[in-house]
Amino acid sequence: MPVAAASDMDFKVAFSALKAVCEENIAAFCDPSADLAFGPVTQRLVMCMKKIQEHARAIEPLVASFTAVYHHYDFDAQTPGNGYRTLIKVLQCCLLHLLHKARYIASNHKSAFFRADHNASEMEAYCCALCQLRALLYLAKRLINDNDFGQLYSLQDRDLSRRYVQEYSSLHKACFYGRCLGFQFSPSLRPFLQTIVISMISYGETYGKQQSGLGEFFCPFMYDGPFEMFLCNPFFVLLGLAALSLLTSGKYVIDPELRGAEFERITQNLDMQFWKSFWNITESELLTGFSRIASYPVQLNLTLTIPPVSLRLPLSSDPNLFATVSPPLAHWGPGPVHLRLISHEIRQGQDSEELLSFSRDDPPSVSASNLPWVQKQPPSPWLLIHFHGGGFVAQTSRSHENYLRSWSKRLNVPVLSVDYSLSPEAPYPRALEECFYAYCWALKNSRLLGSTAERICLAGDSAGGNLCITVSMKAMSCGVRVPDGIMAAYPATLLTTDASPSRLLTLIDPLLPLGVLAKCLNAYAGVDSQTAQHVVGDNSLRSLGRDTTALLSELTQGASSWIQSFLQPMWPTSEAHSRTSRPGESASVVTHRNLSHSSPSSSKCYVDYPEGFEPLRSECLAVVQPTSCPIIRNPFVSPLLAPDGLLRGLPPVHLVASALDVLLDDSVMFAKKLRDMGQPVSLTVVEDLPHGFLSLSQLSKETEAAAEICLEKIREIFQQGDTKNCSNEARSD
Repeated sequence: MPVAAASDMDFKVAFSALKAVCEENIAAFCDPSADLAFGPVTQRLVMCMKKIQEHARAIEPLVASFTAVYHHYDFDAQTPGNGYRTLIKVLQCCLLHLLHKARYIASNHKSAFFRADHNASEMEAYCCALCQLRALLYLAKRLINDNDFGQLYSLQDRDLSRRYVQEYSSLHKACFYGRCLGFQFSPSLRPFLQTIVISMISYGETYGKQQSGLGEFFCPFMYDGPFEMFLCNPFFVLLGLAALSLLTSGKYVIDPELRGAEFERITQNLDMQFWKSFWNITESELLTGFSRIASYPVQLNLTLTIPPVSLRLPLSSDPNLFATVSPPLAHWGPGPVHLRLISHEIRQGQDSEELLSFSRDDPPSVSASNLPWVQKQPPSPWLLIHFHGGGFVAQTSRSHENYLRSWSKRLNVPVLSVDYSLSPEAPYPRALEECFYAYCWALKNSRLLGSTAERICLAGDSAGGNLCITVSMKAMSCGVRVPDGIMAAYPATLLTTDASPSRLLTLIDPLLPLGVLAKCLNAYAGVDSQTAQHVVGDNSLRSLGRDTTALLSELTQGASSWIQSFLQPMWPTSEAHSRTSRPGESASVVTHRNLSHSSPSSSKCYVDYPEGFEPLRSECLAVVQPTSCPIIRNPFVSPLLAPDGLLRGLPPVHLVASALDVLLDDSVMFAKKLRDMGQPVSLTVVEDLPHGFLSLSQLSKETEAAAEICLEKIREIFQQGDTKNCSNEARSD
């Protein structure tokens, strides 16, 4: 209670200060004796300040009601974190931005250098954000009233979840992708988020014209040449893409409102292939090169293809009995499994002809036996098996090499990462079958991997975290050895669109909007999936590239068109502008118009808001298909829904989540479920970071610190066995 009381007091101070400075500005701009030559901008500022005051008066009692109870939804007293806390934290960030800007206006509006229109646009953007956050608080209030005490998900109230999806579909979101983009995250990450958004919009412009795959707009990255080892951390990749497309994407830097409207349009009705191809940009040979230069060097980075052969493994209950593990069979029958072995040092077994016979490299990597100056190390007692993230639909181990190399060096352990088949071409259970088969193959062939496998840890992020848990459940079900521990970073443990307070953040999150999340989940469930077929080959992305000459011609034409449109008067110059503005209106005026009334009137409200309040509505409805397929509630798809019997016996599970992640509540509820069963579990919640922070570990001190927590949790799993051995030796002495 003291924490809640202190937080409540901080908000009282913030609300009081915001109301006072808004009143000061209104008085200054409405003073007839004041010499203010801003014209219509003055009216915009006054109306905006009044709107902010109105929202603040309504929000203040809501905040008090949340701060009084949100600690009941934490994992424990030492781990403050849940979706209700997050919504209040995001609101606080918005209030502080408004307070800072309002104070600046109050102090500088008489200055000759004061940019009235710019400051009015800033205030309007955050006022729109405040309005939408107010709507989210009302939605969260409905959740807290309707859910069982301490429960973050409405797992039984399907109607509430359906209404949440319907309401999301019509709510205005563009304000969170323009001037307010990433305001809730660490400031060091905001340039990255802007780069992501601009790159996606620029990529989408060409993708919409010619849906022939990856490479149309950013084709220069898709060739083999002497500079292949130059770029690939996701930030530098997308920074490079934005830089190359500067002439055609510059309008989105200059006009934040246009950027927000275009990004909202793209994510409202997202094509799954567009999403897959955009995020798979990081898979090209050229782009992965920089990651290998910027990250720790390793002596072994070997891609393997394991043929589909049945395996015999001893039962954990009786090593004299064996279980037969079949190769992956779902959808297209037996097929190989692709792996990547990373090792900072060459260890015994890793240079064997048997291992190299599985190599996908042509020719195979040079073995240590041909390098006399390389000293082979003895096998490691540890083995780390990794499943990558990507929403079950995108990326491979190549996208995650930067932190896998770091783990291999700093833990002094071989890392085996599984390149499982992706949805929608390979929906559930193909990925799980491949990951489980890879795990069993590693158990049987650990000597080839440079490990004695005395301790095995499974690690993964997002979708990979889900697979870590479900592979362990499958191992228990089959009676084979269970891993010694799991490190799951921001895992998806409930693959549904059920409402939760943290999932309300899909309205404002640039990395995981609800439309994207729902499409990924439905793709994994096999809803509207494509004809299943086995896709082979690392170079499939490269084959999507176009001729460089054609690209340069397109870039030139695109740049010329943009320059001409920029030199013309402020008339709609794109399809997006025609949707969001009327003839002659700039994007900032559209924002001003939105402050006056909601649009469109045809948007039906699915939530009962207090009388006199209506959130802003989008010009076009999002198409979000709820996850209604029965498969999605299979315990091996959504482990949060698994009965106790399927979870009892899991190894220690270490969950690392982010307070600003839309999947935060997945981790909190799963940790509570395991704890209440008496299963060993820990939960760490980091602050101010988005979903996917592991892949951003080189971007900032904050992401680096969060990645360090993940590494320490893995180290704890490995060293737990050493601690037990030391204790046993001490007792025997």
